[in-house]
Amino acid sequence: MGSRPVKKSLQEYARGLAGGLLFSFPLLYTMEVWWHGFIADPAQLLVMVVVTYLLLLAYNKYAGVHDEATWKHIAVDSMEEMGIGFTISFGMLLILNRISISSLTFVDISKIIVEAMIVSIGVSIGTAQLGAGSSGGSHKEERSRSTREGVAALALCGAVVVAGSVAPTMEIFLLAVEAQPTHVFFMALVSIALSVMIVFFSDFRGAAHRPPGSKTYNMVFDTCLSFLIGLGASAFMLWFFGRFEDVTFYVCFAQVITLGVLASVGASAGRLLIK
Repeated sequence: MGSRPVKKSLQEYARGLAGGLLFSFPLLYTMEVWWHGFIADPAQLLVMVVVTYLLLLAYNKYAGVHDEATWKHIAVDSMEEMGIGFTISFGMLLILNRISISSLTFVDISKIIVEAMIVSIGVSIGTAQLGAGSSGGSHKEERSRSTREGVAALALCGAVVVAGSVAPTMEIFLLAVEAQPTHVFFMALVSIALSVMIVFFSDFRGAAHRPPGSKTYNMVFDTCLSFLIGLGASAFMLWFFGRFEDVTFYVCFAQVITLGVLASVGASAGRLLIK
C-alpha cells in the first residue's frame, strides 16, 4: 500500500478485503468469539492489538509483496491492514445484527476489536497471496525462507490462521477435559510427525528453500521450531479466549497440546505455502 499509484493501492485494498473475508469468515460467524466481547477486559484487548500489529510487521517484513519496502512503509502497511480489518469486522457484525449503531456499547466495541485483529491477519496474507507473481516477489519468498527469522514469522502466521478458527470454540476444552494422558502424549507425537512430513517429505511449494547445514540438523531444528511456535500460538490464543481460567494445570496443558496439533500443522505448512 504506502506511497504507490492509486490504481495499485486500490488493487491491494481489494485483495486485502478478499483475503480478510476468505481467511476469517469462520470466526466472523463463531458465537464464542462474539461472547468473548462480553468478558474481554481492556488490558486483554490492548495486548491483542499490540501482538497482532507485531505479527503484521513480521509478516510484511519477511513475506510482503514489496521487496524494496522500508520499515516506515511496512509500519504504514500494517496499520492500513488493521484499518481494513476494523472496517470488515464492523461491517460484517452490523450486517449479521451482532452490533447496532444506535446503541454501540463497550461490549460491541470489544467484539469489533477481537474480530478485527483476526481479520487483519487475513487481510495481510490476502494482500500478498492473491496478487500476481513477480520476480521480485519470488526473490523475497526465497530469501524469507532461507532465514530463521523469516521461517519463524511465516510459521507463526500459519499457526494463527489455521488454529485461530478453532481456538475460541468449546470443542477444544471438551477434548482436553476428556483426554487421558495417553491421548495427550499421542497428540504431541502426531503433531511432531506431521511437521516432519510436511516440511521434509511432502514436496510442498517452497520446501526446497532451507538454510544451509546438515539435513539432520535442519530436520530437528525446523521440526522443533514448528512445534514450539504452534504450542506458543495455541497457548496465547487459549489464554486470550479465557480457556485457562478456573481449570487445573493438566487441563490447560491438554488444551495447548490439543489445539497444537492444528497449530503445528499450520506452522509447518503455512511457512511453505504463504509467501
